[in-house]
Amino acid sequence: MQNGSITPAGSGVFQAATPLKEIDRVFAAQQAAFRQAPWPGAKERVAHLYRLREGLKTYQKTIIEAIDADFEGRSADETLLAELFPSMEGLAYAARHVAGWMKPSRRTPGLMFRPARARVEYQPKGVTGIIVPWNYPLFLAVSPLTAALAAGNRVMVKMSEYAPRLAAVFQKMIAERFDENHVAVVWGGADVGMAFTGQPFDHVLFTGSTDVGRHVMRAAADHLTPVTLELGGKSPAIVSRDIPVERAAERIMFGKAFNAGQTCIAPDYVLCPADRMAPFLDACKTVFARCYPTVKENPDYTAIINDRQHARLQEMLRDAEMRGATVIPVNPAGEDFAGSRKMPLYLVRDCTEKMRLLQEEIFGPVLPVLPYDTLQQAVDYINDRPRPLALYYFGYNRKNADFVIRNTISGGVSVNETLVHAAADDLPFGGIGASGMGEYHGQEGFLTFSKARSVFEKSRFNLNRLILPPYDRPGFRLLRRLLLK
Repeated sequence: MQNGSITPAGSGVFQAATPLKEIDRVFAAQQAAFRQAPWPGAKERVAHLYRLREGLKTYQKTIIEAIDADFEGRSADETLLAELFPSMEGLAYAARHVAGWMKPSRRTPGLMFRPARARVEYQPKGVTGIIVPWNYPLFLAVSPLTAALAAGNRVMVKMSEYAPRLAAVFQKMIAERFDENHVAVVWGGADVGMAFTGQPFDHVLFTGSTDVGRHVMRAAADHLTPVTLELGGKSPAIVSRDIPVERAAERIMFGKAFNAGQTCIAPDYVLCPADRMAPFLDACKTVFARCYPTVKENPDYTAIINDRQHARLQEMLRDAEMRGATVIPVNPAGEDFAGSRKMPLYLVRDCTEKMRLLQEEIFGPVLPVLPYDTLQQAVDYINDRPRPLALYYFGYNRKNADFVIRNTISGGVSVNETLVHAAADDLPFGGIGASGMGEYHGQEGFLTFSKARSVFEKSRFNLNRLILPPYDRPGFRLLRRLLLK
């Protein structure tokens, strides 16, 4: 595909454009190709998955450098841990299991319809669209692409305009390994996004904010296109009374500081027993300082993606302070961050509901810590708010953990851990309500991009002839006695 050049658009944002007419042309080409070959076999799908995996191996150094350049400071090890490792493992996992996933599922036709055979076959949907955000621009492209290819689909991928260098690398890698009528990558700003979502896809998967997700769903509604939405939200972490605060702080700091908090399932706020607030806050400071003794020039710590996001986070902190919050910067080396998009950790206590920190998804290294007295109060606080994408519970009492799991609703739950459940190949990943709809990863991803098609077969011997009208015949009277006994 021919693409426009990358040009600065101010505030660290770059615009990269795929010509709009190219989107229409490639979509039509993929539709035509799917009609010619609508049901690729297992060997063919496995080959596609390994072709993509080999591309990631070949381009891994270039990918790391491109993401680092887009962020102007992205930890190379974080890119390995959060993007390359799970992408490659997910592809290998799908390749090992896709033949089994494809097998028809035998079903029972029921007494009324015998003799007959019934099964469900998992048919490729057709041409699918994937819309990728900027925070994990590789993994959140490859993971849904893995599911779509395993299900036998043609795929168009729209990359984020806020990660243009990675988009260019990914587009080049895909073009070298797939015909554009099989997998194609487009990238650009709002106009490209509108043209992309305006296509009559057979399925669309979007990862991003709740507000943009609503726009994607409205556009999909014009064509009655099914959608999977991964939207994030305010994911809570509950610290119980029966876990050492140092243990809870270690895992919460990992989840909050990784990618500088720019993760849809990062702990967005902590609910902590009121009498453990001070030691928990001290433990967070200690853990953060141990992991990041410096921040500004530390290659292990990631920058905020652009000036706009950095300004938004600073405004949220100012709003909290203005409304009476206590903001605690955790800056171990006492560095000056003027002119830098690196941000140290900020712990915030004394929060009130009117503060933006409690109203909006934070998406940065800012962590409100709220007190509670009873576990029921913590559960009620979560249930009074939109359903989160992730929920984290820290405690060793199995009964209390089960109480939280069974009395809350979220996209996923981790007990005594953060983030890593999203990379588990055999666990579905998805939100609910304001945090999204549908799920993917592993077999659930295969099912999301497949049509579960009912197949019912009668043989030459067909007993239904015995129940044709008129209904006062012996066959119908026998059937009635059998089914109503």
